[in-house]
Amino acid sequence: MKKVAILFSLALGWAPTGYTADPNLVGDAAAGKPQTAACAACHGPDGNSAVPTFPKLAGQGEKYLFKQLRDIRDGLRPIPTMAGQLDGKSDQALADIAAFYASQSGTGGQTDPALLALGESVFRSGIPERNVAACTACHSPTGKGNAPAGFPSLAGQHAEYIAAQLIAYRKGHEDETGRINDGDTRIMRITAFGLSDKEIQAVASYASGLR
Repeated sequence: MKKVAILFSLALGWAPTGYTADPNLVGDAAAGKPQTAACAACHGPDGNSAVPTFPKLAGQGEKYLFKQLRDIRDGLRPIPTMAGQLDGKSDQALADIAAFYASQSGTGGQTDPALLALGESVFRSGIPERNVAACTACHSPTGKGNAPAGFPSLAGQHAEYIAAQLIAYRKGHEDETGRINDGDTRIMRITAFGLSDKEIQAVASYASGLR
């Protein structure tokens, strides 16, 4: 019953996400743009990275972006390539950066036809016997996510990046050196732990090709 309640809350978009920022904090995209000059080297001038190991930030929900930026700054999501990049930035500065990227339009991706059937099955139905929830519950049937709830968009994201994050979450299920900033529900760690390497590659490829 508890698992059903958690999945139902995720489908409605109000499961805990760890986002506890000042509710009066409002990001200013215009103020955020000049602060992203250094970010452009990896993420592109408008947040659409050309290198698949670096995530596309353009068009992501502001709430999700702010949480990730703050987690990186505060050491809750260690990323070697981001070391020192956000040091000293205030919550307002991070909110402004998030607002800038959220205001941009993301580019598309492609699904490998050979992985389409398996990827679609995992994305839309999950694997109940292995506690793998359907991705649609949080990320929507179109992969656009749920911006008000803080769930990220996957549509158009680099498949290589999505797969890397799933592998990091899978590691984080049992090892804190993996990715563990998915909140108290551990929904991403539980989901990723039930996925094989092939299933991760397939669902990442499928999500990337969504529009």
